[in-house]
Amino acid sequence: MFNPSRDEGRRFLYEAWQKYRDKAILTDLEALATDHILRHPEYHALLADPDAHLDRDWLPEHGETNPFLHLMMHLSISEQLSIDQPAGIRTRYQTLAARLGDEHRAQHEIMDCLAEMIWNSQRNGTPPNGVAYLACMEKKAT
Repeated sequence: MFNPSRDEGRRFLYEAWQKYRDKAILTDLEALATDHILRHPEYHALLADPDAHLDRDWLPEHGETNPFLHLMMHLSISEQLSIDQPAGIRTRYQTLAARLGDEHRAQHEIMDCLAEMIWNSQRNGTPPNGVAYLACMEKKAT
């Protein structure tokens, strides 16, 4: 199972972006990561300068979005969709993407549900609630 530390995850994104820019051969996971990076041009300069941002924290209470967390959530959702886990996520995603007319925007909507599920799990000290996650997506899709 791929369970990187914060720094390993960040290095993975830095290296994938550098390999993409160097036109080097990418692994499947690196190619998927760069697809998401390409949809976020606001992160390109940050990913081009690993020394300046490897240890930086982005604090939501300051209105900041952590670009590494954002991209890793895209990767998590892409993996979930590829294996339809939790069961039914793919159908809900397809419905939401069709309603919005934009697959990337649909992933952002799902990301909100994923973040809420993780937050509730951490706050309550319980396992992630896949049923609540799917229900959140269902609500967004209708």
